Amino acid sequence: MSQHLNPFTIEPAELMSQLPTQFFATLVANVNRQIAQGHDVINLGQGNPDQPTPAHIVDSLKEAAGQPQFHKYSPFTGFSFLKEAIATRYKADYNVDLDPETEVAILFGGKTGLVQLPQVLLNPGDVCLVPDPGYPDYWSGVALARAEMKFMPLTAQNGFLPDYDAITPADRDKAKLMFLNYPNNPTSATAPLSFYEDTVAFAAKHGIVVASDFAYGAIGFDGSRPVSFLQAEGAKEVGVEFYTLSKTYNMAGWRVGFALGNAKIISLINALQDHIYVSLFGGIQAAAATALTSSQQCVEDLVSRYQSRRDAFYDALADIGWQADKPKGSFFCWLPVPKGYTSVSFADLLLEEAKVAVAPGVGFGTHGEGYVRIGLLSDEQRLREAVHRIRALNLF
Repeated sequence: MSQHLNPFTIEPAELMSQLPTQFFATLVANVNRQIAQGHDVINLGQGNPDQPTPAHIVDSLKEAAGQPQFHKYSPFTGFSFLKEAIATRYKADYNVDLDPETEVAILFGGKTGLVQLPQVLLNPGDVCLVPDPGYPDYWSGVALARAEMKFMPLTAQNGFLPDYDAITPADRDKAKLMFLNYPNNPTSATAPLSFYEDTVAFAAKHGIVVASDFAYGAIGFDGSRPVSFLQAEGAKEVGVEFYTLSKTYNMAGWRVGFALGNAKIISLINALQDHIYVSLFGGIQAAAATALTSSQQCVEDLVSRYQSRRDAFYDALADIGWQADKPKGSFFCWLPVPKGYTSVSFADLLLEEAKVAVAPGVGFGTHGEGYVRIGLLSDEQRLREAVHRIRALNLF
């Protein structure tokens, strides 16, 4: 009898067809294909920290996992001790005062907050200003809110900072939200306090909420600490900052992040999360608090490691004639492609001929064309080996 029934089909919601294509899924597939064929691929295209979480943080989780109070549901907005720990850290590192209960929201990783924010602020058809090139998950949050994106070009001529004067009056008037990210992924640029002061003034004048993605906030080179958006006077009146433990403490898999700043926005994020989550496992919250309140020597050591890798890598680049500015922050390098190549064709060439994987700049936006991004997430020997393999192609 069942053979006469109409075939059962699953019809996805219209929203699913509006989500942006995951550009880097193709890159991962290409790398995996080369590895499956037995090739030794040096993968510099990823953004996943390569070092383990410091032992004292792991030990804290082991101890906390045995505590029965953490075997129950956590408070919906998280334990106060963790929010107090992030507030203490921000005061020590940036001299920023935060009310732990009203100006801190605990997130399942920074990405979660970046995707949630457009959903709590934007209606269908509203405009969000997005950096180009920029982190693709900004696009995801805007798509889920059924809002529109207007791109702010980041160019070398302007230090990879957006030019607010270049935004059209129509876009300024319609925009309700703006994403910023310094130290920047993918360009590795950093932003001075004066830029954030200009940003606060621009946002206040036009009624635009600022979302500062500070994922790489701990990683600054040559003795310079990156500046937090929240250090600018009036920042909490116009926006929030997103911070994550993923890069600072090599805790990418632990999924611990924070939204910080404007109390109204924090309350909206918490309200949305009440419908989705029951906060992080308490043992992970305890370990995260240990990371934030213990000695920060592990962070200093990590930054020193990345700087040493950066210097070794750029010395090798100079030897083959590949000219590029050293990054001032993040663990990324933004390198121009040789003449005659697009970012995709150059990345394909490196993977096929040199077995070196890099991320094509166009995957981060149209203004990423002409560049590739590499991560300082392999040891110095492998970074030098990657440049040695590229040398053999005689491109520079």
